Amino acid sequence: MTTVLSLTNIQVFYDRAIEAVRDVSLEVTEGAIIALLGSNGAGKSTVLKAISGILDREEGEIVGGSIEFLGKDIAKRSADEIVRAGLVQVPEGRALFPTLTVEENLLMGGYIRKPAENTETLEQIYALFPRVKERRTQIAGYLSGGEQQMVAVGRALMAKPRILMLDEPSLGLAPQVIDGIFETIIRLNRDHRLTVLLVEQNAQLALDVASYGYIMENGRIVLDGPSERLRSNADVQEFYLGFGAAGTRKSMRDVKHYKRRKRWLS
Repeated sequence: MTTVLSLTNIQVFYDRAIEAVRDVSLEVTEGAIIALLGSNGAGKSTVLKAISGILDREEGEIVGGSIEFLGKDIAKRSADEIVRAGLVQVPEGRALFPTLTVEENLLMGGYIRKPAENTETLEQIYALFPRVKERRTQIAGYLSGGEQQMVAVGRALMAKPRILMLDEPSLGLAPQVIDGIFETIIRLNRDHRLTVLLVEQNAQLALDVASYGYIMENGRIVLDGPSERLRSNADVQEFYLGFGAAGTRKSMRDVKHYKRRKRWLS
């Protein structure tokens, strides 16, 4: 399959002092769902921000490596240029404009396109998310978390992305709502061949939908492979999926204790 996005030995520092990402390399193939997994603070969101060109908002900087999209280096491009190129991110926590209506939020995502194109895309998003259409005239800040996540995904789709990057789409949502969001991700990938880079803490959920996964710890990629192989890996089962050696589910207290100890030893 064709590689559309590749990161090679990316290194990111904050405030020129704190190394958040060290020598991260990964590939996103066209038409695939690729998962980037790891616990909170592993560096996953920093990788997405590096790709999206928004590190400077938090005093972050790429100090080494390269990021190539469709064969062109985009590491030094502005966020606006990256969106226009076809890389669009749904940020962690949704980041809607809370005082604007749902439809106004969606239209903000289509600022790079012509009004006629936006009208057509808007109807496609309403077909994808009927609940969003019902709420289109309401103020976005009053929506539920699940509704806000639908709007955030819809806003990103307004730009007609080549790659949709999702940062923790399950965060803070009820299980039933999460199922609906992930069903939509699967449908977009299956029916529209949309390439997806998915950042998630919920490894089980991500590996169920992705074809390939990367696992990060302490700013580094420590393991990668096809989802089936990662799911069957004993370390992944024990420390990311929460299963013990005999296949019994471990308590989160045991898993977290091991992860803390492991970080101190690394």
